[in-house]
Amino acid sequence: MMEDLPIDTNHPAVREYLALIRLQVLTPLSLLVNIATLMTCRFILNPNLEDISKLYPSSISPQPSMITIYIVAIYILQVGYCVLLVFSRDPEAKRALIKGCGYPIMLSNWVMGFWAISWILQAFLISTILLGVLLVLLLYANIVLLIYHVPTTKKPLELAFIHAPVRAFLLLPLGVMFPFSLFITLGKTWSPGEPQHYDRGMWSGFIVVLVVNILSILVIAIRRDFVWCIAASWICASQWTLKPKPYPVMLTVIVFTVLHPTALVASIIWGWFRGRTRRTGPIALPPDEETAPNGAPHGERPAREVDAEAIWG
Repeated sequence: MMEDLPIDTNHPAVREYLALIRLQVLTPLSLLVNIATLMTCRFILNPNLEDISKLYPSSISPQPSMITIYIVAIYILQVGYCVLLVFSRDPEAKRALIKGCGYPIMLSNWVMGFWAISWILQAFLISTILLGVLLVLLLYANIVLLIYHVPTTKKPLELAFIHAPVRAFLLLPLGVMFPFSLFITLGKTWSPGEPQHYDRGMWSGFIVVLVVNILSILVIAIRRDFVWCIAASWICASQWTLKPKPYPVMLTVIVFTVLHPTALVASIIWGWFRGRTRRTGPIALPPDEETAPNGAPHGERPAREVDAEAIWG
């Protein structure tokens, strides 16, 4: 059928246009499927997503209500993403959407929907695999955006509705969902009726939250990333607000909840200080006193030189 069209479908511009049309149709559809599936599994089915999470407490379990708020925020940002995808006329933004994050985001919405179904069915091995795929897709999208479409405050709409949702979406499986599902799959949980066993998987949980949050600190400090800072702090708060927690894990997430914004502020101040130093440059010292060729200081006449002006008035 494509060969019957009166256009050259092999031309790069035509192929990009057709890819954009596909994304404009498939991305909102995938988002609607994602929202419908998660809302059904969260508020209609019994047991729901939150009930399943509470059946398997672990050392890194998040507060379900806070994760729900986080996911809703991602959905709101993705609605803006879909609007920008349809109405944007910026060629650079279109290239970023087509060749960068467009297909990974669309596929990520489908994977998220399938994850919700597997979680309800308590098929945790499948759930962990799906979250691994989700993590790879979103990591790829973020790397492509950072390399080929660097975020800038000169384009606030792209910053808010392309970079922000892709970044926040990545932190969801990286910071909490994939490790939590993996802990359930490996049996590093305890029964809800046995809170005395809350230290099961304590050091594994400590290593996970430490590594993830050190990575977050580096990203925040190097890139001065507001979205990453807010998302990482929120995920840490979602973990320490759900008790009981082993002491090393609890202390670590509380400390990093404070350290993430601190690192952002410190990085901004350091960048401002360096920029100011470059503008002003080093402090210039006064030049050495120059001397005339005959040894007299600059501006003074030699001893034997006659002051004609003084003689003749």
